[in-house]
Amino acid sequence: MKHILVPIGSSQNAKNTVQYAIDFAKVMQAKVFLFRAYNIHTKAGAFVNVDKTMQRETNLYLRTIINSVDKKDVEVNMIAAKGDVLSSIVSIDRELGIDLIVMGPRSNSIKEEVFLGSTSGSIVKQTEIPMLVVPEEYVFSPIKKVLTAFKSGVINREDVLNPLKIILSTFKATTNLLLVKTPNYKPKDLVLDAQLASIKNELIVVESPTTFQGVLENIHLQNPDMLCVFRRKRGFFKKLWEKNTILKKEFYCSVPLLILSEKL
Repeated sequence: MKHILVPIGSSQNAKNTVQYAIDFAKVMQAKVFLFRAYNIHTKAGAFVNVDKTMQRETNLYLRTIINSVDKKDVEVNMIAAKGDVLSSIVSIDRELGIDLIVMGPRSNSIKEEVFLGSTSGSIVKQTEIPMLVVPEEYVFSPIKKVLTAFKSGVINREDVLNPLKIILSTFKATTNLLLVKTPNYKPKDLVLDAQLASIKNELIVVESPTTFQGVLENIHLQNPDMLCVFRRKRGFFKKLWEKNTILKKEFYCSVPLLILSEKL
């Protein structure tokens, strides 16, 4: 894990997210790329150099954020990209190779009832890059215990667990597996893939109407330092993936949330 992308918006929590990313990168020995996208909407007769002006202002904002945190000898780079966030992330990944996206849950939204804002939600929903959602005002601490939750032990991508494996190895952490047995389960869902079996500290099997509800009912019993889930067409957040914004009354996670993408 060498390149960590940190998209930031106008949230007051931006500084905290960047500091967490730097602290995390320090342990991982990774580089941080601080990224902000900007759009230009011009009208006839508008200022000719508006593009350069927007780029300069975006760079100034990024530099201000960087100057406000403790870089801890981590290499922190700035990326100001013209266009929408998702297209820019695809381009950045193509050029640099991004191993992990670190984001706050609300990059632009100021609504207190929102857990995952539309920008963060759309990135989770549409990118294949592993993503770490850091709760607001969360202070970095070494990761010792991860709760990995899923409804099927079947793994269809050989590399999907790589980010989790790297985190477990680097921090010398353990992971308990939470297999949520839902009403529509298939016998094969209860059989652990060899990759999952190789990282488990303990396997916990629970029954619940949904994976989502099973996690909510058990996360506090496990008290992990990180929650890891899979983004699948059928799985955690099954209903919530239908939209980008997720309200706190629908779901809230008080620890960093690692989302691994494996479309089934």
